[in-house]
Amino acid sequence: MPEKQPTLMPEDVQRLLGRDAQRNNILAARMVSEIVKTTLGPKGMDKMLVSPTGDIIVTNDGVTILNEMQIEHPAAKMMVEIARTQESEVGDGTTSAVMLAGKLLENAEKLLDQKIHPTAITKGYRIAADKAQEFLKQLSIKITSENESILKQIAMTAMTGKCAESSKEKFAGIIVKAVKQIEQEGKYDLTDIKIEKAKGDGIEDTELISGIVLDKEKVSSDMPLSVNSSKIALLDFPLEIKNPEIDTKISISTPEQLQNFLDQEERQIREMINKIKHSGANVVFCQKGIDEFAQYLLSKERIYACRRVAKLDLEKISKATGGKIVSNLNELTQKELGEAQIVEEVGNGNDSMTYIRGCQNPKALTILIHGGSSHVMDEIERAIRDGLGDVLSSLKTGMVVAGGGAIEIELARRLRYFGQSLKGREQLAVD
Repeated sequence: MPEKQPTLMPEDVQRLLGRDAQRNNILAARMVSEIVKTTLGPKGMDKMLVSPTGDIIVTNDGVTILNEMQIEHPAAKMMVEIARTQESEVGDGTTSAVMLAGKLLENAEKLLDQKIHPTAITKGYRIAADKAQEFLKQLSIKITSENESILKQIAMTAMTGKCAESSKEKFAGIIVKAVKQIEQEGKYDLTDIKIEKAKGDGIEDTELISGIVLDKEKVSSDMPLSVNSSKIALLDFPLEIKNPEIDTKISISTPEQLQNFLDQEERQIREMINKIKHSGANVVFCQKGIDEFAQYLLSKERIYACRRVAKLDLEKISKATGGKIVSNLNELTQKELGEAQIVEEVGNGNDSMTYIRGCQNPKALTILIHGGSSHVMDEIERAIRDGLGDVLSSLKTGMVVAGGGAIEIELARRLRYFGQSLKGREQLAVD
């Protein structure tokens, strides 16, 4: 009597082997490629994505589309990872990368049908990729940050076929100017370019601010709306009385003791504000909280203040204004203060924002996007980020190639000619 085979997996699990497994994986990956295919190029169309909670995203950005999809198939997930890697390394070209991977798999399936072994196909693809890199170096032209017209064309290419296309020349100018401004010793850091959105006006009103825009309002309505010739203090500690780190109890038995306790707290806060005043600061950005009494004293001294400013924003303000972030009021002197022509609150109510303008040679800037709706502004932001990524990538490598599919056609022609010199089945993969 034959022995019963042991069960290794649950009964509802399907196991595929050989060509069936290959076809299944290739089909799943190609389906992902087909999904984003229609978003590519000057005639690419947007896709509307609706989340389970009813949130709507309208975009033709490849990585955004794939990130929002609930993909389960392992091979399809690998295609999503290709898009994410392309986005993190370059900042654009996600749709092209996924489509190229899909086409390589499609051609690989044809070779598998001809009984070509997978190792021969992958070896041929590696040979072709290495040779393509050589050809790209031969076909590229060198550029520097001085080639503004080429850099603007690169930025405009990133916005072709997107809702930003109607104002792509203006956006391209903003992108190139911003990237050139943040250059430090030949290095560029895109985190130094802050992107903020303000609902209202048209997308053509989008502007580059030589400073930082914060989605914050001043802590007290009694503070000045604007401060000219701003001297800015950057604090990463609270302007309030610290609570003890261990459990303590204070025994108060008379009204006089309570009043003495409150007076002591008040004196400590007054000392804090006096130190800020004596440093010459007329603007304060605090990473932590600001006590109500401290707010009153700051208002009385006509000092503009914002609280709970994010650490990254505080670092950007430091780079823009030249100020230093201090961790102790005893360290705060005039030398640590940043400078700007004006700090002002713009807007009404919950839509108020703080503008830090007129910084001298700022190494951090803000692109302020305007638009009639959040959907439009989100898509403009994605287009601008793509443009920033492309321009930065070009400056890092110092090389660009022709667009419009010209480089792909020339690479294909050269690779086919190169493939004729190969022996073995790898030639079929190169072709």
